[in-house]
Amino acid sequence: MKLIIAIIPPHKLDSVKTALEDVDVHLMTVTNVLGQGRQKGVTEIYRGAKEAGGLLNKIRLDIAVNEDFVEPTIAAITKGAHTGEVGDGKIFVVDLAQCIRLSTKERGSAAIG
Repeated sequence: MKLIIAIIPPHKLDSVKTALEDVDVHLMTVTNVLGQGRQKGVTEIYRGAKEAGGLLNKIRLDIAVNEDFVEPTIAAITKGAHTGEVGDGKIFVVDLAQCIRLSTKERGSAAIG
């Protein structure tokens, strides 16, 4: 079992979600987050002086998958979010030690879906 965490631009959410549905990945948690990457946030001009800008709005997707869905999930996120420009986002793949479905008390890969 793996937990796939993707950080993407907000305007790419619909295309990533569509690409995930195409590979039968439907269960995800979506969170609005703030962050900065290589673009180092945005630069704003305030009263004629450049100031370091704030953090950028991003979307965080948390997707728990069984081993056979790891590569299709990564490929779908990449397909939906990739533009080739700085700011496309990141994907993190983390080992998932345990998953428990509260309604049925199933554990492990059966609980993921």
